[in-house]
Amino acid sequence: MGPVATVGRERGARGRRAATTALLAATVAAALAAGCTTGGGGPGDDGRGTSRQSEQGTSPSATGSSVLAVKLDNAAAARPHTGLDAADIVYAEQVEGGLSRLMAVYATQLPKTVGPVRSARESDLELLRQFDRPTLAFSGAQKKLLPLIDEAPLRAETPGSAPGAYFRGSGKPAPHNLYLRPERLVPEEPGQAALTTGFRYGSAPAGGTAATSQTVRYPAARFTFTWSDSQDRWLVGMDGAPATTAAGKRVAAATVVVQYVKVRESAFRDFLGNNTPYTETVGSGKARVLRDGRAYDVSWNREDASDGTAFTTGDGTPVNFAKGQVWVVYAKAS
Repeated sequence: MGPVATVGRERGARGRRAATTALLAATVAAALAAGCTTGGGGPGDDGRGTSRQSEQGTSPSATGSSVLAVKLDNAAAARPHTGLDAADIVYAEQVEGGLSRLMAVYATQLPKTVGPVRSARESDLELLRQFDRPTLAFSGAQKKLLPLIDEAPLRAETPGSAPGAYFRGSGKPAPHNLYLRPERLVPEEPGQAALTTGFRYGSAPAGGTAATSQTVRYPAARFTFTWSDSQDRWLVGMDGAPATTAAGKRVAAATVVVQYVKVRESAFRDFLGNNTPYTETVGSGKARVLRDGRAYDVSWNREDASDGTAFTTGDGTPVNFAKGQVWVVYAKAS
């Protein structure tokens, strides 16, 4: 397994590195708060400063049969999240300075509100190719990335293209207070069939080992998943604190996937000069699947960006996930 994950306990050597990363985290968090990945922060909040409502031939109210993906701020000031518990899938990725960001994918239910919404990354375009023209809701992206988003086979919706779908809340300071009303973009739930991820659901695979917790570390962030027998779920922790929704509900996953991938430098940097990591989700490698209080070391494979990801045991048997919310945390392979 890669060195970023530990089971049952946090390794002391990495705990001692917290002090050395604190300054970096604070610096980058301040940069992100200042909108470092946006291309201008104009009236549209999408880096263009003007409305893009008609550029892609769709209106914000068009009914789609594909998923809604929302990029979520995951800085400490952005928590607790709203609407995260309604997502079918939550993807976690590393961003500038070793911090983290989330992408919540909605198909079977749409909450009234989701947020806080933040900027997109280049890796998102490859990840979303597995869906049939998904709707990507985000606020801001680096100027050089905007043409790639426009060319991608997705429906990009920002405060500039769909101003009626977004609003600023009063409970958090900007920029951590931008929220989305999903029904303004996707009036009806796309349904289970829209989740073309390649994930399989059913009875647990044979084998595995008993596990009570799993921690995934980024240079300046971490996720911890702790098994709860009473809730039959993996309780989510972020940066050492329990993750809850704005309503006070504990965020919990039925299945957690720690997927070991190549994380490399991209061609993009923030205004401080920090490189934006590119998380490669096409290829193959190792993963750890957590469900029902057990951990399974498996393999993953995604041959093409238009494909979903297959998870299999050593003998090639497909791995079933537990029914309910799935968290996929991308960790750097060793």
